[in-house]
Amino acid sequence: MRVLVTGGAGFIGSHLCECLVTQGHQVFVLDDLSTGRYENIEHIEGLTCIIDSTLNQEIVRDLVREVNVVYHLAATVGVQLVVSQPVTTIVNNIRGTETVLEETCRYRRPLLITSTSEVYGKGVSDTFRETDDRVMGATSLTRWSYAASKAIDEFLALAYWHEKRHPTVIVRLFNIVGPRQTGRYGMVIPRFVEQALRDEPLTVYGDGQQTRCFTYVGDVVPALTQLIGRREFYGEVFNLGSTERVTIESLAKLVIERVGASCGIVYVPYEEAYGFGYEDMRHRAPSLEKIERAIGYAPVTSLDQTLDTVIEDMRGRLESGQ
Repeated sequence: MRVLVTGGAGFIGSHLCECLVTQGHQVFVLDDLSTGRYENIEHIEGLTCIIDSTLNQEIVRDLVREVNVVYHLAATVGVQLVVSQPVTTIVNNIRGTETVLEETCRYRRPLLITSTSEVYGKGVSDTFRETDDRVMGATSLTRWSYAASKAIDEFLALAYWHEKRHPTVIVRLFNIVGPRQTGRYGMVIPRFVEQALRDEPLTVYGDGQQTRCFTYVGDVVPALTQLIGRREFYGEVFNLGSTERVTIESLAKLVIERVGASCGIVYVPYEEAYGFGYEDMRHRAPSLEKIERAIGYAPVTSLDQTLDTVIEDMRGRLESGQ
């Protein structure tokens, strides 16, 4: 098939492009390189990259017309960017998705939209199911603008399905990690790994007792390719991640151990890291029952294996000066 991947030069997008090319598809990438990097995809033979934005409706229309299916990954990501650039976050995430939905609906192209576990907000469930209620923080806290914008994306996509029968599926990603990910915008594992490789103290925000589930990108990408284009999944929302929980403090200690560093840990208050009024959720883990029933999904890569892969990749980048 001919496939369009918006945000294809980003971390997850580049791995998806590799997978699609390996499967024999002709891949087109639309990316403005605001957070993605051309270096992530320049090794992929036969791939066509258009450097522009999903806000450019004419470009989106031209590309969608020429392909069979679309993966929409383009978005503003990372806590640091969300807090410092709330206007960009909201506009990119909502208007960009609206444009992609309009054009894929125009040409009846199946569309997969990547959403985020952030849409669960401050919910306190032990594990989050796709139908759980959402709890959002105050609108005065820009930290929640990302979660709200992605929730609007979901509402809009589902509205297109219900009203126009536009073939759309939504995937909520839970802390995906792996090679090529950068810690520049607040991603915790690449930030920890880079600090440890430089033998600098690892900065843990808050008390470090918040828990997360980290998922290797190589486990996630094949699931994305199995969900798109299947009629029984249109209008559905799926969690996608891992159920292996770890506290951020334990994660920092594990990174230090696997790097073989002698550095310690420094605890930084949220206010110092992100400004006054920042809020975080204590625990976030997905229920994977729905996606397991749908495609037999189960993550197979352990956290230790994932960290070793990230460490190897980051060491190579640091040595090459990237």
